[in-house]
Amino acid sequence: MASRTTNPVLDTRALNRATLARQLLLSRAEMSAEDAVTHLVGLQAQNVKPPYYQLHARLAGFRPGELAELMEARRVVRMVTMRSTIHTHTAHDALTLRPLVQAARDREVGYFRKGLVGVDLGRLAARARAFVEAEPRTMGEIREELLEEWPGADPQSLSVAARCLLPLVQVTPRGVWGRSGQVRLTTAARWIGESEGHEREQEGQAIDGLVLRYLGAFGPASVKDMQTWAGLTRLREVFERLRPRLLAFQDGNGTELFDLPDAPRPDADTPAPPRFLPEFDNLLLSHADRSRVLSPESKSRIWTGNQAHCALLVDGFLAGLWKVEANGDGDTDGLVVELFGECAKGVQEEIVAEGEALLAGMGRGAGPVRFGSIHG
Repeated sequence: MASRTTNPVLDTRALNRATLARQLLLSRAEMSAEDAVTHLVGLQAQNVKPPYYQLHARLAGFRPGELAELMEARRVVRMVTMRSTIHTHTAHDALTLRPLVQAARDREVGYFRKGLVGVDLGRLAARARAFVEAEPRTMGEIREELLEEWPGADPQSLSVAARCLLPLVQVTPRGVWGRSGQVRLTTAARWIGESEGHEREQEGQAIDGLVLRYLGAFGPASVKDMQTWAGLTRLREVFERLRPRLLAFQDGNGTELFDLPDAPRPDADTPAPPRFLPEFDNLLLSHADRSRVLSPESKSRIWTGNQAHCALLVDGFLAGLWKVEANGDGDTDGLVVELFGECAKGVQEEIVAEGEALLAGMGRGAGPVRFGSIHG
């Protein structure tokens, strides 16, 4: 139930513009890829290419090679963190954020306990750690290694346990733009190494810092919003501890929202240019109430079954879908845009220009941008 407060009200458009500003989507930021990954507290990376498209939508002059170089230098990595999904994080965040979500990963192992009868989880973690730190391994190889000691266990449950109990990162070339490779895993400490002088924060300080960073990237937001983003529970006491350092607002339903005092909250009429976002962009996944970006009519259209579609924002809200398509000659790519409703000619021209910039910036050639059905 929404908590009724008497705080200043932020309507849907005000929340939309504030969140777009934090997400670097009102105007492209003059920021390095590494700084952007830090500011955004990671990039959703269930698939390989979305992190690159996320940065193209947000950064001026971004080129895919910039993020690829960071991955090859081990300054950013792919690993399971928020919501038990793969994110691209800086090396520092990989080492500091994963411990904060470990309790949730431990609970996830509990869901598979029927397949782990007789398995000592401490021994499992130690054996898996030694195995992947000797050299990066595929999940199939990890599973076979564990089955040698526990042949009666459920293979999938053993895999889940290893993935959840250990902070595993996907090693390159997986995730590097223009290259391919199967998923091979080792521990974050083995791949990154502990930075010289790196000191882990106390858990209380770390979770407080994470709340502040979340608000900086996704606020103004409610406690439930952050819990949805992080896949964590019981954060109310953290927000209450931080209340003296925060501003409080409410949305149109009376739900209390928190924010950083100096964070941008642009006027609701601030122009928001069209933006092409990839599937699973965190903008669309990181609030319990997603009406600040998704209307009731549009939110179900971002999915077809279990397949997530790429999203087009117009005036800051989901207004269509898009996909890159290969032309008949196979040498260049085009872009097809499916709009949910009518757009003025001037807006369509802006969409085409943004689509052409996307194709050029991502090295996809100079194919056309056309309007139609992404299922056609």
